Amino acid sequence: MEKKIAIVFAGGSGTRMRIQDMPKQFLEINGKPIIIYALENFQNHEEIDEIYIACIESWIEHLECIVKEFNISKVKCIIPGGNSGQETIYLALKEVRKNNPEDTIVLLHDGVRPYITPEVISENIKSVIENGNAISTTAATETILLSKDGVNVDGVPIRKEMFIGQAPQSFRVGDILSAHEEIRKTNPTYENVSDSCTLYNMLGRKVFMVNGNKGNLKVTDPIDYHILCGIIEYLESENKDMVPKDAYARRRTKKDYE
Repeated sequence: MEKKIAIVFAGGSGTRMRIQDMPKQFLEINGKPIIIYALENFQNHEEIDEIYIACIESWIEHLECIVKEFNISKVKCIIPGGNSGQETIYLALKEVRKNNPEDTIVLLHDGVRPYITPEVISENIKSVIENGNAISTTAATETILLSKDGVNVDGVPIRKEMFIGQAPQSFRVGDILSAHEEIRKTNPTYENVSDSCTLYNMLGRKVFMVNGNKGNLKVTDPIDYHILCGIIEYLESENKDMVPKDAYARRRTKKDYE
């Protein structure tokens, strides 16, 4: 049976969060860093065998401490990230491949995307087994506009044909690693490659969508942080088994981001 490995990226900074002293993935919600919420999704999923993390090099020691503190025992290793998001993914994939066969299933996930359901993880794995890859998505609920200059509307796609790409995005490690190596021959800086789905699409490789879950937002600014607080409170009120008992978020004020 193929091994299943989650690769979690903790390479982002806190620039858009308007914080200076720490990367955004280490911001706490009621005493627990955002990245720990993300890691727990894979720690608690029975199909996930190991977790690899790519982190800002200067924060690796801190991450090692909190991984131990919160008993994320599936973490196999933590490696330094690269100069960009896609280079960080590439380095992590190479590390996984060193220790595992090419048919190993890898689920690529953001350390600042803390809320995914067990069903989404399971559907990703199932799709990789059946189709070779999986992109978590949700249907677009607002009108999507195309604009080359950011001023004028160049096109309005049909909304029912529009979907929002999320994470995890999942592959066999040999396939996604070969895609990176192919794109790096002509585009070593990954220009306009925003995620693995984009990379596959650029190479003309077929990608398969699976249903993601509402609330699987990527925390990039203070508004996202407060939305996450609301999601956690909602889940607590609807189903106490879905989140930790201490999951009510401490409300940060504007001064926290100044």
